[in-house]
Amino acid sequence: MKKNKKKYIRKVLFTILISFAVILFWRGIWGLADFYLFPNNYHLSLWVSLGIGLLILLLVEDAIKEII
Repeated sequence: MKKNKKKYIRKVLFTILISFAVILFWRGIWGLADFYLFPNNYHLSLWVSLGIGLLILLLVEDAIKEII
């Protein structure tokens, strides 16, 4: 029973660590995009980011379907 509890705690801690890493990664990407992608034109930066994101989703559509 103790072995299962340790394994469960380890999985929870690993999940928290991975989540933290993903959040920090996206925070960094977001910050770099704000800094480098049309820094003087906020609205254009938002629209270009939206377009790039949609383009990436369209390009990987088949891979997404395989995962789901």
